[in-house]
Amino acid sequence: MSADDDAQSAYDEAEAAEHRAAADAAYAELLGRVGEGAPRPRLEPTRRAVELLGDVHRAAPVVHITGTNGKTSTSRMIESLLRATGLRTGLLTSPHLVRVTERIMIDGEPISDEAFARNWDDVRPYLLMVDAELAADGEETLTFFEALTVLAFASFADAPVDVVVLEVGMGGEWDSTNVADGQVAVFTPIALDHTQRLGSTVAEIARTKAGIIKPASSVVTAIQPIEALDELRSAALQDEATVAIERADFALESTTVAVGGQVVDIRGRAGRYRDVFLPLYGDHQAQNATIAVAAVESFLGDGTLALDPDVVAEGLGRATSPGRLQLVGVEPTVLVDAAHNPHGAAALATALREYFDFDEFAIVLGVLADKDAHGIVRELAVVASRVDVTRPQSDRALPAEELVELVREDVEPDAVRLHDDVADAVEAAREWAAQSPRRAVVVAGSITLVGEVIALAEAEGWK
Repeated sequence: MSADDDAQSAYDEAEAAEHRAAADAAYAELLGRVGEGAPRPRLEPTRRAVELLGDVHRAAPVVHITGTNGKTSTSRMIESLLRATGLRTGLLTSPHLVRVTERIMIDGEPISDEAFARNWDDVRPYLLMVDAELAADGEETLTFFEALTVLAFASFADAPVDVVVLEVGMGGEWDSTNVADGQVAVFTPIALDHTQRLGSTVAEIARTKAGIIKPASSVVTAIQPIEALDELRSAALQDEATVAIERADFALESTTVAVGGQVVDIRGRAGRYRDVFLPLYGDHQAQNATIAVAAVESFLGDGTLALDPDVVAEGLGRATSPGRLQLVGVEPTVLVDAAHNPHGAAALATALREYFDFDEFAIVLGVLADKDAHGIVRELAVVASRVDVTRPQSDRALPAEELVELVREDVEPDAVRLHDDVADAVEAAREWAAQSPRRAVVVAGSITLVGEVIALAEAEGWK
């Protein structure tokens, strides 16, 4: 390498470090706001901010996704399919696993540190203006997620993108993403979660989530409990929206386990797509892919035009879902999965039995205090030969001493171990798994925990 090359490389590294520091500073400002664990059931402050910015939430058409499980995976598959058609895409998902820039994707890549910081500098004055108005009225200033949503819309307008795929943060009706008018409203399976904020029954939760349905839009929904489906149909009827329901209007016809994932046959709303490779594990991911195909058919042709088979093959074939049955280590095998409620834990347990050829699993478990820890443990106990209990680095995390007592109600006490430190828990599980090629480690129970372990795997070079 020449001296000029060395100088250019040093300059590039210094510039990248400067941009990263600026992005980290912007994130620190965001963290100074009320956190995601305490969302405000309101839309007006977010709407005021995006309108001050020139209606950035209307800069591109929107596909809006809600549900209890599978939102992020389905959102990423929808984005990948749309990108395969040649559209420039924006994607907002939450939460992030390692860095906040993962949440705002431009054309399939996390937003750059430079763009994140620059866009933050652009929106900050308007956020402060809205903060001042709220404070004058005696109201709480913009929360973390409200401010992040505004930043995302501004980033998509700045890119610019042709289509935005929005994952709801929580619920739907009063979620800050709902200032946008989605052309397509997508519903993944609805179950009990966040009951203290969304309602104590599936019907109440579905009613809140149905708030993303907009007049004359298209609704695409997974098969739902009848009480949830009734709420979605009622909301769609009121808004004169069309409804496409899994198994009736589109369906997963078959899935076969394959090396690195599965091969699926999908009947969409307008076409059939056979022998499509999906590089993700679990029947639930095949269902998510089916919903994604129907959603893209609805967006591009109102459900009347089949997609090009090459688009489906490319879009699903390059789909990724970090933190969802993701392999982060070998020798021994370490998998991470963001299952953080009973429905997700049940899907994980099923996938481990059907897609992996191991005899024993060590579960590294950490759960947030507002989650149904009993339900999560009950579902994972059926596949657990050993459970290493720990506490993720979150103020909302359930103390490991409390969680370990819950685990011992469903798992043989001698197979349960308590660890104060996440790294210690993972290392103990890896040492156990390394004793036999028929053993593996699975990290689950909290997205925060999964993010910590992904960062640990990268730092220690497990692969």
